[in-house]
Amino acid sequence: MAEQWIRKREILSQLAAGSFVSGEALAALLGVSRTAVANHIAGLEEYGVDIYSVKGKGYRLNGPISLVDETKLKQQIANRCFYFDEIPSTNAFILKHAEELVSGDICVAEYQSAGRGRRGRVWVSPYGCHLYFSMFWQFPQGMAQAMGLSLVVACSIVSVLKQLGVKDVGVKWPNDIYLENRKLAGVLIEMNGQTDSECNLVIGIGLNMAMSEQHAAMIDQPWSDLVGQDAMPDKTELLVLLQKQLQRDLSVFQGSGLSAFSQRWRDADLFDGRQVKLLMGQEEVLGVCRGVDEQGAILLETDAGLQSFIGGEISLRKAD
Repeated sequence: MAEQWIRKREILSQLAAGSFVSGEALAALLGVSRTAVANHIAGLEEYGVDIYSVKGKGYRLNGPISLVDETKLKQQIANRCFYFDEIPSTNAFILKHAEELVSGDICVAEYQSAGRGRRGRVWVSPYGCHLYFSMFWQFPQGMAQAMGLSLVVACSIVSVLKQLGVKDVGVKWPNDIYLENRKLAGVLIEMNGQTDSECNLVIGIGLNMAMSEQHAAMIDQPWSDLVGQDAMPDKTELLVLLQKQLQRDLSVFQGSGLSAFSQRWRDADLFDGRQVKLLMGQEEVLGVCRGVDEQGAILLETDAGLQSFIGGEISLRKAD
């Protein structure tokens, strides 16, 4: 771990109790100058940590920070695990090192400087506030074998959250995770390879653990996080369960296809049996959601009968 992050994490551990800690006390504890403490505090704020400062009192966190226990994470996961305090993108790291990895290897970071969502959207990634996770997987039969994969990943995330006691969680096709009808997590799957031969892919997941007011103001859609749960899930435990659940589910998917997840998808689908509209560029299609087909396409019962729709530029909404 870089020296700067050792100091910054020591400061965060002192502020985690929720009470004010003076700059003088932090300097004495770390064996550095008051100026060094102030510089580290300023650095943490640049990485998105919300720190409250009051003259004469010191510093205090303005919201919870959840850091991964790297030792525990690596002890409980059989695959290789790459952990970083900061990185441009966990997905980009996996894709860059794909030839060295095996299915199930993961990359985790506390901060992403270039995190992305679907359709090139920026994923707000403040340090230590949320979960940023990517997993490598290889399909020997190529991209065609991966059809419907994003729905399986969504089912995996819902299963893990329910194991941890999170209620009112579900999926908006194809893979947005919602908590109490607001977006909690997103999935970005990227791949390279051939249609009918070996295909490498990375499954990227961003999940909101504790959203601060300053970062909430940067988001242009209703959002949720895990702060309001009866017990905030431990981020390390969440990561361990997620890696293992994904590994199990992807192994089943690789052997049996999406049909093996039809009931789990229906149970998680927030729009099953409801009036919806699909937005495709300037076109709008109204109908009743009737689940998905074996390729992961959404099925709508429309005036023209049962129709299927699939593609990266389709947006699903509740009918007005």
